[in-house]
Parts: sequence; C-alpha cells; structure tokens
Amino acid sequence: MGRRVLIITYYWPPSGGIAVLRWLKMARHLKQAGWEPVIYTVANGDYPSLDAGLAAQVPADMEVIRQPIWEPYSWYRRFLGLRKDTKIQTGMLSEGKKSSFKEYIARWVRGNLFIPDARCFWIRPSVRYLRDYLQQHPVDAIVSNGPPHSVHLIALGIKHSLGVPWVADFRDPWTNIDFYHKLELTRWGDARHRRLEQQIMRHADLVTTVSWTWADEFRQLGAKRVEVVNNAFDEEDFPASGATELHPGFTLTHTGSLNSDRNPQILWRVLRDLAQADPQFRQDLQLRFIGATDLSIRQAVTSHGLEGNVTYINQLSHQEALQALLESPLLLLPLNDTPNVQGIIPGKVYEYLASGRPMLAIGPPTGDTARIIRETGAGDIYAFADETGLRQGILRWYQRYQEGTLAGAPGENITAYSRRKQAEKMAQLISQLLTTTTT
Repeated sequence: MGRRVLIITYYWPPSGGIAVLRWLKMARHLKQAGWEPVIYTVANGDYPSLDAGLAAQVPADMEVIRQPIWEPYSWYRRFLGLRKDTKIQTGMLSEGKKSSFKEYIARWVRGNLFIPDARCFWIRPSVRYLRDYLQQHPVDAIVSNGPPHSVHLIALGIKHSLGVPWVADFRDPWTNIDFYHKLELTRWGDARHRRLEQQIMRHADLVTTVSWTWADEFRQLGAKRVEVVNNAFDEEDFPASGATELHPGFTLTHTGSLNSDRNPQILWRVLRDLAQADPQFRQDLQLRFIGATDLSIRQAVTSHGLEGNVTYINQLSHQEALQALLESPLLLLPLNDTPNVQGIIPGKVYEYLASGRPMLAIGPPTGDTARIIRETGAGDIYAFADETGLRQGILRWYQRYQEGTLAGAPGENITAYSRRKQAEKMAQLISQLLTTTTT
C-alpha cells in the first residue's frame, strides 16, 4: 500500500459539474503515482447538479468516508418560496432579474452569518470525527479542496494534532472571488472572512491553485509557498481515434453554466449584424448552450433577434457534454467580465483543448486563459470591447465553414494539461513536503 493522503472535499459523486472533476480525476491518478487517497466527503450534499455516471469513475478499492452535513438551503428555499427541488447555485446568488428584498436578506445572512460559506456547520463535527478516525487510521498528508472554504477550516482544525503536511487547494479564490462584493458584507463580516483566509495562508504548508495570476494573489496574501496545479483534461474521456461527424450548421457550442458575468454583449451584436446582413449566415448559424443559462443571457439573445438560432439544453451528463464538444464546429468561451478575470481559466478550457475543436474566446488577451490558447494554438481570443476584431474573426471561421475547411485546432503542447501530468505534479509536491517535514 502506498503512502496515505486524506483528501477533504465537499464535491464528490453523485455531484455533477466541473467542481467534482478536479479531485475525482486527481485521486485516481494519485493512486497510480503511489499515493493511497482517502476521501472525506458529505453523505447528503445539496449539490447544484447531479451526474450519476461519475460514480463509475471511483475505483472500487478507494476508501471514501461520508459524514452527514446540515446545510441551510431548505430554509433558503422556504424563505424565498422556491420549490423543494430547486438547485441552488454558488454563493446563493440570484441572477438575471432584479433582486427582491428577501433575496437581499438571504445574501446578507449568507455573507455575514454563514462564514466562510453555507457549509460552515460541517466544520466542527468533521474535526471531531477526523481526530478520532485518524488516531486509528493515520495518514501521511492532508489535502483540502475548496471552495467551499469550510473544508480548509476542517483541515486547519486537525493539522496540528496530526503533525503531517497540509496542502490547501483552491479551485477559486476566497475574498478575491468575482461575487464576493455581492454578499452584502458588513465591516465585521468582511473582516471575519479575511481573518480566516489569513489563517489558511499562514498555516497551510502549501497552497495550490489553478492559475498563475491567482498564485500571485495568494503569495501577496502571505501564503508560505504557492504552486500552480492546473485543471486538466482526462485522456481516458476522449476516443483515441476515429472521426466524429460534426453537428450540422455553423454551430457555436458552450458547455457549463453561463451566468450574468459571462454575458458577451459584443457577441450578440456581432451575430445580429451578420445575420441581418447575410440571410445565409442567419440560416447556418446555430448556438448551443449546454448547462444552466442565466435569464440575462436568454433575454440578450432574444433582444438581438437570435432566439431562432439558439438551443438551450439544461443539463447533460459529463460524457454527453464531451461528445457535444467533439461534434461542434466551433467552441464558445466567454469569460467573466469581472475584476479578477485575469486569473480565470474555466475548467472547460482543458476539455475544449482535448476535443481538438477550435475555440472562440472573449476575454482579456493578457489573461491566463489567453496564455493557454496561445501556447496550444487552440483558437482566438478577443477583448471584451474588440467588436471589430470579433466580427472579423467570426467571418474568418464562417468562411472556413463554407469552404469545408473548418478543421480542428492543432492541439500543440496540450499533454502538459492532462490529468495524469497534473496529478504527477501534485504527487511530487506532496512528497517534497513529506521529505521537508521529516528531515
């Protein structure tokens, strides 16, 4: 048996969505790299989405510990008059319409009382449980995977009694997250969030995150050591050979959630103008949005006269979504138009890369996503205000579509962004920590 690493994560099958994939995939490859993962997760999570197919990817001999959690979402649904089966998105934020006073109250409670997040009630019982469990079943290292950042506070609560190295892995920032300013924070609430964040920075032996910009931000917050371990694609998810028949039409596909911060107004204007100028373009154009799509996106599409060109698919399994990428002539990637966008690399970027289909991105040409697109030759990226460049780019892609030459992206240098390579990097980092703390 290899050395044991405890992985504390809220998101685990049957959860769906991009959040579960990082450590579901990482754990499998760590096992192959000589580490024995022990997963600590929730027994009854209130997940934004479900994907029953992901459970098959958990190795049968992997130890998974599930403990109950109480979350305030049933109260939240009753308070707002929502149906019991309504899925609650990250941060309990309502988008796409003017917020009601009740929603303001709910956000205030979320930001100022549920600190660091709505999973805070899982911290104390988890610390108690894990202290007892780990006395009988010791591990060599701990990894906490957030958000939710409550998992980092669980790791903090058990670290000193264990005396083993701890990696705090951040898929997203904490106080630098794009919706932090929407939480209606009081001065006390903001200070509390920042104080807890500082505790993680001071006590974690290593902070890992998914982008270079965010790594710099964590260093500025005082983290001892920060390393980038990118999200990635799993080669096993994609067929090794064989051509895939493309979806008919000049189809732009987006997978994953589209919130109000990812509402590319210049795209709707450009597509409207091109459709008005060329009836054939309007006939050929198809937009496919696979995943939760905010009301503001739907309204923008309709107001620009594109409702006849769009298909909304609320949810597909992960494997079905990957198949949709392989079938799409062009992949759409609007980034969050928010202050922290330089460091945003959506998890879907890596699966877009592995699909071999060209990418049309809208975001800062100096950001971390742009860096990956340039490194791999995977497509084009246009600034939020570069309407002229975007129009010319779409016309180039459309001309290739008409000529039958809209080939896939070259896929240069993408191996470094495979799950196996990133897991090998994580395994090396944990092993280095183990060597450092025992010498």
